[in-house]
Amino acid sequence: MDAAATTTASTEYTLGEEEEMGVAQRLTRRQRKRRGTSDNAANTAENAVDLTEGSDVTSPVSNVAASGGGGAKKAEEHIGVDVVATVPAQELDEHEGLDEASLREHEEVTKVKNVMQVQLGPFRMETWYFSPIPKELLKDGGVVEVLYVCEFTLNFFTRSEELLRYQSKLPQDRRHPPGNEIYRNKNLSMFEVDGFDERIYCQNLCYIAKMFLDHKTLYYDVDPFLFYVLCEVDERGFHPVGYYSKEKYSDVGYNLACILTFPSQQRKGYGRFLISFSYELTKKEEKVGSPEKPISDLGQQAYLPYWTSTIVDFLRKTDDEGSMSIMDISKRTSIMAEDIVFALNQLGILKFINGVYFIAAERNLLDQLAMKHPVKEPKVDPTKLHWTPFITDVKRDKFSIHSKKPSVRDEEFRGCTE
Repeated sequence: MDAAATTTASTEYTLGEEEEMGVAQRLTRRQRKRRGTSDNAANTAENAVDLTEGSDVTSPVSNVAASGGGGAKKAEEHIGVDVVATVPAQELDEHEGLDEASLREHEEVTKVKNVMQVQLGPFRMETWYFSPIPKELLKDGGVVEVLYVCEFTLNFFTRSEELLRYQSKLPQDRRHPPGNEIYRNKNLSMFEVDGFDERIYCQNLCYIAKMFLDHKTLYYDVDPFLFYVLCEVDERGFHPVGYYSKEKYSDVGYNLACILTFPSQQRKGYGRFLISFSYELTKKEEKVGSPEKPISDLGQQAYLPYWTSTIVDFLRKTDDEGSMSIMDISKRTSIMAEDIVFALNQLGILKFINGVYFIAAERNLLDQLAMKHPVKEPKVDPTKLHWTPFITDVKRDKFSIHSKKPSVRDEEFRGCTE
């Protein structure tokens, strides 16, 4: 099978002479710490983001506090001007609980890629990291040069002839992901796949994702998760371009666990589309949501443009409503309040005056911010979404918008009607 396009990852490392060995090695975070290598140097893809990685989210407050020479006093003064203090995310160690012997064995097994390239549809992509694919697929040297994947069923093959023979017998009505199609707009389609009903498909999807994500830990236990697979549609069928997963029920209000746009499909806006789609489902549930925390640096880079553009667009559309609280924005955008505060800080429009926080945004400033943070295509059309949320007890669900405290304006309106 000829590859119509080839995607490779060009990542620079500061690992001394190891780069000259001719083997594409990837070090774990603990190894990079030992060598003094920056953890951020291991990732380059804008849309290939694992949100479960434990990276610190540093706010301007922490920068001031760490500057020395009366840093704490400067931080307090800085907070009083226009910044809300935020707590740095907890450092997450994915190797917690492993003894030294188990850790050495784990690092020895996972430091070298076992799949060199993966072919999905017409695209052959160079992988970036080790993935624990089934051992039956590995050859004598424990390495697969090219892993051929059926883009409709995600079955794995080690020879192109096997894949061609398999797809020649695949019925036309099977040329799509399993599960329910819940969204269709022009050439984009979204399928909801239950990890309990389609274990093999979801596990294989996780294996593929691990080839491009350094810190992904979900491979086998896919039962508690729902997978949302984004596809491009043509006369041949439905071709996956990316996906995200979420827990069926989250006690802490997470609406997204892991997100990936395949390298061959990046720079098309699909990463932001997946993030936007996760919030559209949260709106359908009448809840507020947030990506799984602690959020990684790359996760923050992916989410911050969505948060800022969505909030600025919302403020421009509701400019005639006058006062607007953080809770009002949260209820109507389904973005969690702490994420709104973080985004407003980054926009520089959250002010602290006489002990009260204000969103200081005049129309001219909002227009300037809208040009700097536009809502980009492709956009999610809520009218094309056909999906019914799982019904839960609203009174017990603290993330339901109906359980949120009303704003001051709502209280005043209710007092007038009474």
